[in-house]
Formats: sequence, C-alpha cells, structure tokens
Amino acid sequence: MTILGPLGFTAPWLLLGLLALPVLWIILRAVPPAPIRRMFPGVVLLLGLKDEEQVTDRTPWWLLLMRMLAVAAVIIGLAGPVLNPQEQSGAEAGSGPLLVVMDASWSSASDWRQRQDALDTLLARAEREARPVALLRLTAPEAPQFQAAGVLQSRLTGILPEPWQPDAERVERAIEMLPDQDFDSYWMSDGLARDSRAPLLEALEGHGEVTVFESPRAHYTLAPARFEDGHVLLSLHRLRPGPEAEVTIAGHGLDPAGNPAVLVRNPVIFEQAATSAELELNLPAELRARITRFEIEGARSAGAVTLPDDSLRRREVALIAGNENREGLELLSPLHFLDRALEPTADLLDGTLEEVLPANPDVIVLADVATLSPGEQSGVLGWLESGGTLLRFAGPRLAASDVSRSEEDPLMPVRLRAGGRSVGGAMSWGEPKSLAPFGEESPFFGLAIPEDVTVTSQVMAQPDPTLAARVIAQLTDGTPLVTRKRVGQGQVVLFHVTANAEWSSLPLSGLFVQMLERLAVSSMPAAPAAEDLQGTIWQPLRVLDAFGRVGDAGNLPGVEGEVLLSAALGPDLMPGLYQGEDRSLARNVVGAESVFEPAVWPERISVEGLSRPAETPLAGWLLAGAIALLLADVIASLALSGRLGGARPRAGTAAILAAVALSLTPAPSRAQDSTAGDEAAAMLAASEVTLAHVLTGDRQLDDLAQAGLRGLSEILFFRTSVEPADPVGVDLETDELAFFPMLYWPVTAAQPVPSDAAYAKLNDYLRSGGMILFDTRDSDVAGFGASSAEGRKLQQLAAPLDIPPLEPIPQDHVLTRTFYLLQDFPGRYASRDVWVEAAAPDAELIEGMPFRNLNDNVTPVVIGGNDWASAWAMDERGNPLVRIGSGFAGERQREIAYRFGVNLVMHVLTGNYKSDQVHVPALLDRLGQ
Repeated sequence: MTILGPLGFTAPWLLLGLLALPVLWIILRAVPPAPIRRMFPGVVLLLGLKDEEQVTDRTPWWLLLMRMLAVAAVIIGLAGPVLNPQEQSGAEAGSGPLLVVMDASWSSASDWRQRQDALDTLLARAEREARPVALLRLTAPEAPQFQAAGVLQSRLTGILPEPWQPDAERVERAIEMLPDQDFDSYWMSDGLARDSRAPLLEALEGHGEVTVFESPRAHYTLAPARFEDGHVLLSLHRLRPGPEAEVTIAGHGLDPAGNPAVLVRNPVIFEQAATSAELELNLPAELRARITRFEIEGARSAGAVTLPDDSLRRREVALIAGNENREGLELLSPLHFLDRALEPTADLLDGTLEEVLPANPDVIVLADVATLSPGEQSGVLGWLESGGTLLRFAGPRLAASDVSRSEEDPLMPVRLRAGGRSVGGAMSWGEPKSLAPFGEESPFFGLAIPEDVTVTSQVMAQPDPTLAARVIAQLTDGTPLVTRKRVGQGQVVLFHVTANAEWSSLPLSGLFVQMLERLAVSSMPAAPAAEDLQGTIWQPLRVLDAFGRVGDAGNLPGVEGEVLLSAALGPDLMPGLYQGEDRSLARNVVGAESVFEPAVWPERISVEGLSRPAETPLAGWLLAGAIALLLADVIASLALSGRLGGARPRAGTAAILAAVALSLTPAPSRAQDSTAGDEAAAMLAASEVTLAHVLTGDRQLDDLAQAGLRGLSEILFFRTSVEPADPVGVDLETDELAFFPMLYWPVTAAQPVPSDAAYAKLNDYLRSGGMILFDTRDSDVAGFGASSAEGRKLQQLAAPLDIPPLEPIPQDHVLTRTFYLLQDFPGRYASRDVWVEAAAPDAELIEGMPFRNLNDNVTPVVIGGNDWASAWAMDERGNPLVRIGSGFAGERQREIAYRFGVNLVMHVLTGNYKSDQVHVPALLDRLGQ
C-alpha cells in the first residue's frame, strides 16, 4: 500500500490514468453536441424568423467538468483508496500467510468489542492484500487452517472468549498444532503474565514476524467474599498502578418478592498508584442470604464477578434446652429469647441431640444443659472438629453440676469455679454489674453496649493460664462473661449467664441479637480440603461465561469432588456454583490466592493497542459517486438536446426544484402545539388534585358537569385541606386517566359506547385505585332497570368494566363518615339508593363497635341517579346554577349534596382511613352514644 498523507492506495499505479484527463477534456470540448432536428413545412417560413432558444455548438463547461469528475472518481476508486491508512510493521507488513493468535480468556472480555473491531480491520487489510489467514484460540486450541481473510471475517461474531485462562497444557498443545511453514503472527494478548508465553513466543518467532496486540484499558478483578467478625470483606485488584480511580461494587440477588434486584451498591476507591482496595460491608444476615453474586459494575468480565456459596446462606441452628417445662410461662422459657433473636436470620431445628446431629447444623445451642451422655459427647466432638459451633448458656442446672470443675470438659471453653455467694455456685452482688467495652481481639469488637444491660448472677470461670486468651466479653470488674475455645475447625462458646432474663437483662437488648450474629458469622462453613471431597460428585447449578453473565448449568455433567477445587478451569470444569449432598461450593475464576501481573514482552516485539484510528476504504464511495455523476450527465445531455418529453430545460428544472421545495416544507405546527398543550395539561393534572368528568358528546350536559365539578372544587377549597385545580373534561379514547382521582360520568341514552382500548384504560384506572361516579340523572325511578333509557345505557356501558359485586350503601359504610356524618346522599333528587362495592361476606358487627370492618380499599364505582352535578353546579361567581327544591328545604338538600361530594373526594384520597379504631371515641361522641 502506498500512503499519501491521510490516504493510502492499494493499487497506486492506476492513478496514472489521471494524466489522461486533460486529453479527454480537449477531445470532449472539440466534439459539439448533436443538433436539434425540427420539421418545417417550408423554408420560406424561416425567413425573418428569430429562434429565441439558442443551442451552443460546443459542450458546456459545467457538463465537461461533470464528466471529468466522473472519470477521475472511477480512476481513483479503482486505485483502492483508504482513509487513515496504518503504517505496517512486523507481522502486518508481510505478504505471506498470517496467523492470528488469541488468548481469548475472561481477561479479554471487558473490551471484546474493540478487539473484534481491531481484528476486523486486520482481516480487511489482509483481504485487500490477498493474504491467507488462520485463527488459533489458546483457550480452545484447534489446528489452524489458512484460508481467505473474508471467510474468517464472516465468522467474527461467533468468536467469543472463554471463562478460563490458557494453561500450560493448552499452550503446549497449541505449539504442537502450529503449521509446518513460514507465516507471520499477530498475537491478541489478554495482558496477563503467564509462564507459558515464552515457549509459544519462541515457537512463533521461528516461523516469522510476531506483533502483539494489548488493550490499555484498566483491568479489575474481584476476589471471593470472605467474612471476618460479622463483616463481608471484598478485595479488589487492578493490573497496573495508576491514578486514583473509583469503581462500584454491586451485590445482586432476589428481593423479598423473588425478583432479581441490586440489593447493595457501594463505591470503592483505588488510591494513587495502588493496585488493591478493600470494601467492608456490614449487612444483615437476611440480606446476606439473598445475595447471589458480587460484581464490579461496568467491568463485563468473569474476573470482576464472584459467586458466594453457603457462606451467605441462612444458618441451620439447633436449639436444645435442659428444662423447658415452665408451666406455659413463655417469657421464662430458656429458648424464648433465642428463638426470637435467631428466627429471622436462621433455620431453627428442634429435637434431641441424637436427632439434630445427623442434620449437620451450623450451630447447636445448649441452654442450661449440664451433662451429656458419652454417645452425645462423642457425636458433638466429631461435629465440632468438622467446623460446627457449640453455643452454651449457663443456668441453675449447670451451676449446680460438677461439669468442668476439677478438669476442663472437652465441650466447655473453661473450668468453672465451685461455690460462691449464691446457691448452686452462682455468684451475685449487691448491685448489678455492667459490661466492659469489647477488646479488639473479640468478635464483638465495635458493638455499642447499652447502659441498661446489667448482670445480676453468673457462673464463675476458674483462673487458668489460658483463661485470658479465651475471654471474648467481660464485666466492668474483669469477670468473664463470654468465653470461647477452638476445637478442630469449630469452636465452643459459653455465655456465663442464662439465655433468658433471669440472670441478666442481656437477652432483652438488641446487643444480644448482634452478639449472636457475630458468633454465627465467625462460624461460617469452612472451605473443605481436597481430600475431604474424595468420592463425591458435585452438580453444577449456575455457571459463568467470560463476560461475567450467570446462566443455568443446564445438562452439564457433575464434577468429581477431588478435582473441583484443584483442577484448572476449562470446558469440563466451568466457573460457577456447584451443589453437593449437604452444601454448595463456588468455583470462581479469581481465587482467594490468585495473583495477576501484567505481561512483559521483549523489546524486539512490536506491541500495539486500541489507539489507532480505523481504516476506511473509499473505493465504494468514489465509484458510487462516479455512477451518480454519469447519471446526471445523461439527464443533462437529454435536457440540452430537448429530448426530455419536449419540456424546456428551465421549466423542467424549475418543476424539479419546486417539487423538492414542497417535499422539504415543514408540516403545519398544529400537532406540535397540540402535543405541547396536552403535556402541559398532564403536568398540571399530575401536580394538583384535579376532578374530571367524562365527555358525553352532549354539549349542554358536558357544560353542566363542568360547572358541577367546579362548584364541588370550590367547596373542597373552602372547607377542607384539599385545593383542587380547575376540573377538566376527558375523552376516554385519547386522554390519560391516571392523573384524576375521581371521574364523574353522567349517563345519557344517546352517548356512544367507548372502544375496547378505552375500556382497557378504564379497567386499569379502576384497578389502580381510581373511582367512577355513574349518574343516570333519572331520580332512580326505574331502579336501573330496563324501563329506563339511562338505566339500559348504564348496563351497556358498565358491562365490559371490571366491577366488583355491588350493594346499596350500608349505614356503616365509610362514605357516611369520611368527612361529614351522613345518612342521605341527595343531589338534585333525594333518592336514598346509592350503590357501592359490596362488603365481604364475613364482615360482622363486633359488639361495642358502631360500625363493621368493611373493605380495606376504595370502592371503584359509585352508582346513583340523583343528578349530583346539578346540585353542585356554580357559575364563575359562585352562585348556584340549578334550582333545588324550594326555600330552606331546597338549600338544605343542596348542602347535603355538597357534603356527599366532599365525602366522596375524601374517600378516594384517604381510603378507609376513618375505619381505623382510633376514630371510634370521636365518632361515638358525635353520634351521641
């Protein structure tokens, strides 16, 4: 390729054709265009005539220029122009076969799209230069086959990274597969240092030039979560030191409804030049149990994702008490406070020791259990050595026993002192003692100690050289309160007080729950050793791909236990979560001991990155432009010779320009104005309480409904805290209903039935808490029967709506007391029958209560025929528009109608607030009962 400034040419010799352009100009200039032939009846008629349209005897200059440009575009296009051509060096500068070597590991996934673009550019260059290309992926090596670059280019989308690294075995197999011929190599590295790189690089250099591609993008990894003293610790690493940077850790899992959600999100800052950072999360146990993965947001790599296993699941805790028979006194039960503290965060097991030990619980709690049988003691010791936690509490039975007196009991952390000031060996003082601050070595370190937590009695620990190391909590006078001892992989913890409130107020405090949680966290299931997994099969549940996406394992076969932890990841051992008989194990691409270093290449190797601009071939654009110019030349030549349907050139040009101008003329702005107006109205309705009425198509009735809601809005404004905006009329076909708490729907016999789409909106409106007030305005003379035209129309309108069963409004319905105490609901007419959602069948009146506990929701519809809009209607000055009755009785009826409207609006805004029991005394006082 020949490079001239920002352009390169794959066939530069074709540019010599540009030298022929001046000659072509002269030739075309000398040849006149074809004359226009006209038929005349006689030559005589030509005498004295003057042709207003002159035809030149030479080709116009602009037409010649168009032709020259077309020829030049063809010549330059055939020369293979390329915008932003790259200087070729190393393997790219060769002309023979090219082998593309890709690490294709999870470390490459974060910028895989950019890698594909770089490979596409490389293959396009090889296609232009007719270089055969082969591909070798080190994570899944196959014998490379050289073929046309275009074939490989068509398969780019199917080339993906794998969620493991190319280990030494795979690299050795790849070296054996190298073709026995000369070729250049282009190595797309993932940037990680590996011992297997050197032999492969040496083998590739033995066949030709080698060029390395590495991404300069920051590379982050996330180590498996670990737990220390009640905190979740996450360690992050970046491959190279750099400036201060901030990344975000997200914990994904299931919310209480079972839907995937981000349960925790925290930023982590890498200090200047630091390559590691840590995040400490203090998460409730229930939240920890829901988390299924932690990830670095935006990293898009399996190395930036870690899957927790049983270390975050709910603990299985067995509760066993020495004596639970307290004659029904629940608060005195030894296990009551333990059950309340552990139930939200653990799975509790009941039964005897022989029953719970086979279940292999995480924690066994013995509350005032003194002596165990030899069989029980042997079973508990074996369970302890496997990683369990034995949590013991003192009590009268333990204080009166000889357990751990003369010599330390294997299931006790310390020896206990016999005797004391109180009966049974428990010591008591004149004044209760409080807790001392927790030491830094204690798992309780950092917990706040409430002032009201005091101890009145306890069992005393025998002084011993090992006592100080085993005390994790003590009183202010130095007396041990909680002691702990390691047994194998597990531990024994003793609270020197009871598990109930007999000896201390600790079980009554939140500190008790926090201490239990810290102890449960510090006894997380330990990672098993490889020898412990021999003979077991682990079934994959979820697996990770290279991009860090978690998917179902499907039909993947099980993995032998002895290779699950030690074997290298690969197609037979995918990273993911594996389930055994009694626990799950996570195999992440980044382990707790994983260390990553950046790859270092010899100085002789050319290394390039993503900073190069993309090469853009221009041949297609130039040839397309040449074709367009030649088409324009044909049209211009026909126009000049008068062969375009007899139309004059200027007229034709003017027509074309007029058509183009008309096509580019913007449409009237009515739609935009309408849209803007609709948006403004929607924003106003959403920002304030707005009453609405359904437009019926009857202009007079719609105006009356508008006036009625305006009057009701005025009443609400002056009498309540509700300040409504001006009411609006809504078109069920086009308007959004969600902004309005209540719709007033006057029913007429002639109004149209809404469409299916409108009914869908209406049903959504009713289900989301809206209310529709149907008003047949017929004084209910037909009882909504078929003899009333409005009643028949109401049945037709309401049939497609999702309306619950209805009943006449009962005397104790919440509508009778939401703001005013009412028993009648008149409008222009004073009929009593108003229909609302029926009460539940089991709603009964409780003795001593003035009303039943009816529906908890707002009634979705209210149906009547009292013509409430007429009673509410006001003009702009606040004067009534419709006469109601006569004299004082009529105005009283209008007042009750206003009050009914206020109750309706307050009901739809507050629901059954006035059904709460707290309002009973005030209502009874108002009712005079």
